Amino acid sequence: MGLSHQSMVNAHPEIDLKAVCDTSGYVLDVLSKYTGVRTYTDYMTMMADEALDCVFVATPSKYHTGIVGAALERNLHVFCEKPFALDPESGFRLADLAERRKLVNQVGYHYRFVGTFKEAKRLLDRKIIGDLHHVRAEAYGPVVLRPKGSTWRSQKMEGGGCLFDYSCHAIDLLNYLIGRPISVSGSVMNDVFSHDVDDEIYATFQFSEGFYGQLATNWSDESFRKMSVKVSIWGTNGRITVDRQEIQVYLRTLAEPNDGFRAGWNVRYTTELTPPVWFYVRGEEYSAQIDHFVQCIKLGGTALSNFRTASDAALVAAMVRKDAAKPRTAVALAEAATEPPKPVSPRREKSFMRALLDRL
Repeated sequence: MGLSHQSMVNAHPEIDLKAVCDTSGYVLDVLSKYTGVRTYTDYMTMMADEALDCVFVATPSKYHTGIVGAALERNLHVFCEKPFALDPESGFRLADLAERRKLVNQVGYHYRFVGTFKEAKRLLDRKIIGDLHHVRAEAYGPVVLRPKGSTWRSQKMEGGGCLFDYSCHAIDLLNYLIGRPISVSGSVMNDVFSHDVDDEIYATFQFSEGFYGQLATNWSDESFRKMSVKVSIWGTNGRITVDRQEIQVYLRTLAEPNDGFRAGWNVRYTTELTPPVWFYVRGEEYSAQIDHFVQCIKLGGTALSNFRTASDAALVAAMVRKDAAKPRTAVALAEAATEPPKPVSPRREKSFMRALLDRL
């Protein structure tokens, strides 16, 4: 992502790329030779020597908080890659610091800049599908498909595993579209091929409006060619299903104004919902989020995805991890099963069933 950001920043008409810092001598040699940009191997030296307005941080997750904190202390605006901070307390502390110093802060949760998800947010704010009663967020992809050597992604304290690498995208979208869950239950964190981190996550969320939702993520799913994120939302007046390619909206009834929608199924595609960008790498949303960061610096304002919202996502992820660690055994059931069941007369069984149904 660092190289992707470098290419977009370098091409942006309102940014002058001053310097790049990296630990890879090969990367720095190539950038110095073919772009002429000044290079550093120590970010503190770079921030001390260069006259900067902002920095982009695209390092392994473990190093985010140290670099971001140093940049904020120098009154620099900061764009940081997700998941921002693996520890939500550190994330909220940095959010407080950035807000106190009135510095623009943004985190690379790029799905907030995808046209279909922005349209879903608009429609949900309009309550087009009525009161919500269920939501399901999914993220699948082919990241870890076999046991392999150690990388920063495969280490719990550096990358955070599927929970912080994949699940946080789905969690952040739920926070953006619905609001942050108030509780987490039934969490499962499985390793498929990894040893130190999780490869698949499943959990149930409760929201303040009184309804529940589900999270399902797996980065060891080779049936997907690349990462795929989908959110499905059910309401009293219909349903919304949205991914990067399209948004499907089913409406039972439709009140004015209709915005071109009709009762029944409606489909809108990302191509018609996404404005053009000056430079394309990976997807329009990546360029759009960088331009959003630039415009927030120029004009003032709070970034759509900022340190505080990213820390909210990390907080929910931490809730999932804590919930998944709870002991769940069938010891009591096993002990009860050792006692032979007492015979029950048909009449007594019928009375019991009637009482149970009355209670339900």
